[in-house]
Amino acid sequence: MKKLLVTGASGFLGWHICQLAKAEWEIYSTYSTNSIEIPGVKTLKVDLTDFTELTGLFQNIQPNAVIHTAAQSQPNYCQLHPEETHKINVVASSNIAGLCADNSLPLAFTSSELVFDGLNSPYVETDRVCPVNIYGEQKVQAEFSISGKYPLAAICRMPLMFGQETPTAKSFMQPFIQALVTGKELTLFVDEFRTPVSAKTATKGLLLALEKVNGYIHLGGIERISRYEFGKLLVEVFHLPDNTIKPCYQKDVKMSAPRPADVSLNSSQAFALGYQPFSIKSELELLVNKI
Repeated sequence: MKKLLVTGASGFLGWHICQLAKAEWEIYSTYSTNSIEIPGVKTLKVDLTDFTELTGLFQNIQPNAVIHTAAQSQPNYCQLHPEETHKINVVASSNIAGLCADNSLPLAFTSSELVFDGLNSPYVETDRVCPVNIYGEQKVQAEFSISGKYPLAAICRMPLMFGQETPTAKSFMQPFIQALVTGKELTLFVDEFRTPVSAKTATKGLLLALEKVNGYIHLGGIERISRYEFGKLLVEVFHLPDNTIKPCYQKDVKMSAPRPADVSLNSSQAFALGYQPFSIKSELELLVNKI
């Protein structure tokens, strides 16, 4: 079997990639601080910001392809710790692209919908980037560096993702469920819109991009939805109490990092390649027995 290197095994998306891809690939996956074991996957503790460790990783494994998901992806944390997070989000990503270029390896890099300012959705791949927070700026810097070093890389702009909790990570829906089950008030934005997908669907998109895409691709879902609307769907599908869900606006919640209002993605380019997200309700119904 060919070897696939997946960075970020302890992250929400990285774990799901390992689960789905191990049927077709021999998987090597890295983690930094959160130790994790995944049956059928070789997990390795690696500091991706240490160039010596990184080059040693490539020399030892000699992968046939790479999916780079490892990142500090919390916008508020990036806003407060820009220098620290720049090392993993930008420098490490650029170095990985360089090593893939040196060895002509297929590379899929996970960027973000937050490279956009939220004022002109739905966004296509050629729209001008204009991030409103440091996390988005770091993803833009990584995109530019990767495309400059390795134009054949697939730069995959990912949407909001949900799904089954992993041993070391949760999606945004787990705190929603916990609040509803325990009767705590859950305030959700009615004026923040995304095109979310399940982690399983996102993984399929990344594996497709790894094979078929050079350059930018959007891997969003087929529906534009607010967080409040998502919460209502969650209540319907999981049969949860809804008396504590309250609508609110972005301006009502103080956050370290500014958030764009609508970063919905137009993913028709990916759809044409065979990327097939389901409706959000269908995705949630598939998760009921796992959560």
